Formats: sequence, structure tokens, C-alpha cells
Amino acid sequence: MNPSRRTVLIAATAAALARALPATAATEATAVTPPYASYWYPDSFPSGTPGTGITWHSLKTWTAAGDADLAFNTASVPLAARFTPTPANTTARSGQARIQSLVSFGPTSSNPSQGAATADYYALTHWAYLDELVFWGGSAGEGLILAPNAPIVDAAHRHGVPVLGNIFLPPTAYGGQLQWTRDLVQTDSTGHYPLAAQLVAVAAAYGFDGWFVNAETGGGNTALGTAMLGFVTELKSLAAAQGQRVTWYDAMTVNGTVSWQGALNSLNQAFFQTADDMFVDFRWSASTLASSGTKAVQLGRSRYELWAGVDVESNGSNTSVNWDAIVPAGSAHVTSIGFYRPEWTRNHLPASRTPGDFHAADDRFWTGRSLDPSQPDSTDPWRAPAVSVADRSTVTAVPFASVFNTGHGLRWYEEGQITSDAAWNHLGLQDRLPARRWVVRTVGTRPTVTFDFADAWRGGSSVLVAGDPDQPVVLDLYTTRLPISAGTVVELTYRTDAGSVDVELALATAEPDSAGTAPPYTYLPVDPGDGWSTATVPLTGLSGTIHALGVRLTATAGPVQWRLGGIAVREEASTPSAPTDPRITASDGGDLRLAWDAAPGAVRHYTLHRLLPDGTRRFLGATGQRAYFLTGLQAEQGEDTARFEVRAVGELYTSSDPVTVTYTW
Repeated sequence: MNPSRRTVLIAATAAALARALPATAATEATAVTPPYASYWYPDSFPSGTPGTGITWHSLKTWTAAGDADLAFNTASVPLAARFTPTPANTTARSGQARIQSLVSFGPTSSNPSQGAATADYYALTHWAYLDELVFWGGSAGEGLILAPNAPIVDAAHRHGVPVLGNIFLPPTAYGGQLQWTRDLVQTDSTGHYPLAAQLVAVAAAYGFDGWFVNAETGGGNTALGTAMLGFVTELKSLAAAQGQRVTWYDAMTVNGTVSWQGALNSLNQAFFQTADDMFVDFRWSASTLASSGTKAVQLGRSRYELWAGVDVESNGSNTSVNWDAIVPAGSAHVTSIGFYRPEWTRNHLPASRTPGDFHAADDRFWTGRSLDPSQPDSTDPWRAPAVSVADRSTVTAVPFASVFNTGHGLRWYEEGQITSDAAWNHLGLQDRLPARRWVVRTVGTRPTVTFDFADAWRGGSSVLVAGDPDQPVVLDLYTTRLPISAGTVVELTYRTDAGSVDVELALATAEPDSAGTAPPYTYLPVDPGDGWSTATVPLTGLSGTIHALGVRLTATAGPVQWRLGGIAVREEASTPSAPTDPRITASDGGDLRLAWDAAPGAVRHYTLHRLLPDGTRRFLGATGQRAYFLTGLQAEQGEDTARFEVRAVGELYTSSDPVTVTYTW
């Protein structure tokens, strides 16, 4: 991005990074290192030697067969199809402005492949408003080309959002070297661009959706601009054949110089015409966006394939933006929105921040000051995405289940019991979450609704409704397209922590009459319970398609604290098959790399436990991938051999039988 508008991207880090040897079935001691998200230079490296803990990698020499971390970095969730329900309010529109986010989830090097032992993480949950996520980062001292790690891709794909890797050719002020641009666009003896093919191969092997091309190193000429255009043309052609995308950033012009235009014009239109979309630099104005949208249409393209850059790195939802230039309230949207660094919602908080603090700030950013997308605050200077952009959903097939896991937590829970008291994050374990947070319908006192991390049924979080409601309260949860059969039931898992509440399932078999109106709910009674309870509600007399799911709560004594731990729509409950061939691929003392072959059929994720000498199990972690890194293990008293169990977990959170692998100390 324009150096005058941002801080230094990502400095070289001192965390250790070295690649493990290729995976084998042996368990002999060998250097075992954590797996990290991959990063490369195009070909040549900087002068000197890398900083402590940094390893320089060349994209030109990358091969899938030689990638020791490939199993950890390969996404497990395909990109889900989405639909657009009737908007939650009268101002949100479908088919117009879209939203792209450029997010730095961690440093260029030492960015963990499988989460980490901290809950302090940018656990993005408002996927319903996003159309494209860019795994932002790169630095002159570490690497310039970043592949997104698997947990982020899995979470995004579950919600129907494509994820792009980042190609960052930095300004010279940030260490950029023009040779790296020349390396990227080099041709072979046949006139083709070998690194274009490498980029497409990486995305295909890792399971993400394409590349964001950001060429900001100055000093080029027309010949270099022509070479870059040829490179992007071939990259787009190869990417399209694999179902991948290419987004161009408004920096380099067709004459090879770097000159941020803040518009679509003759200096960058050739790149836009070649790519799928273009991120328009922050220096746009109302007039340049208007002319850019018009020009896109004249070129036979959609104006919404232009992302108008909105820099929120420093001020987040306090940023002053000319919203009417992008998403005017009284006329058609002009372009789409490109958010630069919305992880401000985490980063601006004090070091003592909690997951709850983060989600409160993130809800403010995406939903707006009202914190209810069905009732936007028209006086709010921050025009949150929920005000202008219709949400989307991927909940279209039975079985469907959610335990409201946000992808991070202070502990890990199984069936309401703490099975690990260690903080954690792993975005790939995130559920499909309610999009409209939080639509609360009542004629009386409105309770607060939050993701809560103090207790959960499974994973790390639950939905907490708290307050002293004096009238029935309907909480919208999911917009869906779920077919109803004779055997379809809905399960709710919940607990009343304070007060007394009558609970009903709210279910609609049709869309609302118009935008901003409530779904035509039918209310079905839910049996009361004591402690964590799971109630099964048959859909007797209902047919067709479930369009919306929620709950209606009527307080009979208050104040109330009511917790929702899970929801499922199913026919017959099923148990997944077990994975096969669990093995230790590398070991060094208490550090192990494990792998296994996929269980047949649909799998949500895999869990790992250690079977202790007294017969109890200790939870170690979970992942969507078929590999896991364990560190710091120690022998239990009198134990010669450690035993590890791997289970497949299905959509309904039922677990397979375990498969076991042993490790001799």
C-alpha cells in the first residue's frame, strides 16, 4: 500500500523457523520443528544472511513433493456455495457492493499452521458480508509471497468466502528491490512465465483460491510494465483453468512505474481487464470513483469488481469515510469496498484484551453502533457493512450443526466438561456462525446477546443471553435452505444459569414478506432441562424448506442468564468412520509430528487425545488436517510408551472409534 498511509508492514522476526525433514514412517530422533504458513521470494534472495529464525525460500524451486509442511498447510474444506436471504434491513442490498478484506493474521515467518496456545487472535466471524479475503503480509527481510494457512482457508470456505495469497513487491523505502519484480516476471525459453505456473500450483496444492498481486517497487520502465502485464495475463489464464482468482492492486502502471491512481483509468485499465478485480488505492475521491465505475461498465465489466480502498488499520470503526462516494444510501452503490487491515478490532485493544473484548469491537465494526443489523442506527458515522451489504449463508444441507465455536477459547469443552484448561486458537475449528449478530425481537426490555467464553457445551464458546426481559424475546440464529423430511428433527442444547425461562424453537418455512421484517416463525415448545440439556424437537406437521431458525425465550423469573450451547438439524444420527494408518513421521524427545489417512466420508475435524496409564484420556488438540504437531510431551510416571488416539468427528459432533499410535520414550 501507499507508504505514506501505513506503518511498516511486517518486520523480520526472531522466532525460530526451520523446515522439518520430509515425512517418513520412521520414529528415529530427528530435528522436529513446528509447521508454519509458507512464504517465498520469487527467485533470488537479499544480500547477506537471513535474520535469526528466518529461512529464505525460493518459489521457483518449490515442489509439492519436497514441501515438508504441506500436510499441515493444505485446506480441508472446499469453498461452499452461498445464497442471499431476504435482507435483515431495508438499506442492505444484494447484487451491488461487495467487500474485500486485506488481513494480516500474523508475521510473515513463524505464522503457525495449526493455531497456537493463546486465545488472543483475530478470530474473524463476520464472513457473511465478505466476498474475498486476502492473506496480507510480506517483508523484504523474510519473504514476499505468502500462502494462507489452512485454518483460515477452512473457516472462510465453510462460509463461502474465497481466500487469496499475497504477492508483495515492496516500495524501495521498505527494502524493495526491482530485481524481485524482474524475477517474478521472468520468462523461459518458450516465452512462458514459470512463476505464474508455480503460483497456480501452490494454490492448487494448498487448496486456496488465487492471488492478490501488489507490485509497488519503483524504478521500472515500459518494458517491465509490458512484462508484468504478460505475467498477469498468463497467471489469470492458468488460474481460471483451476477455478482460481487474481486481484490486481492499483500501484504499478502500464509504463512500469509505480503511481497510485486512486481510480480506474488508462494507466491501469489493462491490468484490470486482465485480472478478476482491482483494489483502488486510498487516494480515490467521489469523482474518481464515479468515473471508475462508469469506465468499468464501458469495458463490459461490473463496477463492483472495483474495491475502493478504505484504510482502517489505525482507527477502525472510528475512521472517517466518505461513504456516499462508495455506498450511497439513496442510489445505486458506486463500487465495492476494500478494507485494509480490519484486524484493528483486535490490535487497538490493550494487551489485557479478552476474546469477549475482541468480539465486542468486531461486532461494532461489522454490525454498527446498534449491534442489531435489523435496526441500524442512521446517526452512526461509521456505515458498517451490515447497513449496506446483504448477508449470505451456506446452511443448505442436512445434517447441519453448530456449537457456536468461534475458533478460539480459554478452555476446551466436550459435552459441557472441561477437557483442557489451556487457551487456544485454531480458526479451522470455527463453526458456521449466526450471521446477523444480534437480531433480537421484543416489544419489551432487550437482553444482551454475546459469544461467551466462560462456559461451553463443545469447543470454546457458547451464546449467552443475559438481562431482565419483561416480554418474550425472539433471537434470530440462522437463515437456511434446509429441506424437511418426515424424519427431520431439530436439537437444541442449552442451560439456564440464572432465573427461569420457557424455551421455544422458532422455525420459518418461508421468507419474510419484505426486507427488514421478521421471518414468519412457527414456535415449537422445547422440554425444560436441568443443567446442560439437549432437547429434540420433531417437526410434526411441517414440510417444505426451513428458511430461518431461532429461539423464543419467555422469562418466568429474572434476571436471566440463558446459554445456548448447540443446535442441530438432522434426520438419523450417524457416526463417522475412523481414520486409518496413524503414524509418527518425525520425533525429537517430546516433540512429535503425527499423520494419518483420512476417514472415509464427511469429516468435520479430527481430535487427538493421549491415553494415560490410569486409563483416562487427555485432550491434546483438534484439526481439520491429517497431520498434527505436538510439543513438550513428557513421559508419565512409570510410562515407557506413550499412546495417542485419533478420532474423526462428524457434522453432528459424533466421534468415530479411535485409532492408536504409540511412541516409545
